[in-house]
Amino acid sequence: MTDTAYDRIRVVVVDDHAVMRAGVIALLTGESTIEIVALPVATRVLILTTYDTDVEIERAVEAGAVGYLLKDTTREQLADAIRAAARGETVLAPKVAERLVARMRRPGPVALTARERDVLRAVADGLSNAEIGRRLVIGEATVKTHLLRIFAKLDVSDRTRAVVIALERGLLART
Repeated sequence: MTDTAYDRIRVVVVDDHAVMRAGVIALLTGESTIEIVALPVATRVLILTTYDTDVEIERAVEAGAVGYLLKDTTREQLADAIRAAARGETVLAPKVAERLVARMRRPGPVALTARERDVLRAVADGLSNAEIGRRLVIGEATVKTHLLRIFAKLDVSDRTRAVVIALERGLLART
């Protein structure tokens, strides 16, 4: 494949620091497959930044960035990332990918409704569904519905595990 102007990847370098812009342009000038240009149509955004907080990463991705790299990226990594972004691939700095994976593995905060906490307290007291229904003046089918929602929120499959997890996460007060 020959390297013509039409085979080249067109890149827009954007940064709030003129020195940083000039430095990135200088790094990429020697890449035969990359052309630095003004704003083209159908731009794919690849972020190159020092910020690696969850908030900044989320903002960039929500705004449509296809990649998020940190400024400690080498010339080769930057050029490879630009090529990957041009192919439509998602490109993340290893530190950024680690943060996202760790965040996804962290259990998110679970919020039980007041009624779900009432049902779970009654389960913790050892009551059957019928007894819970009588205590809370609701039907047994409604108790079952609340339990199913509690199980889904806590990612459990039985009453005992639901109580244990709720206690561990501070969703139920210990008596």
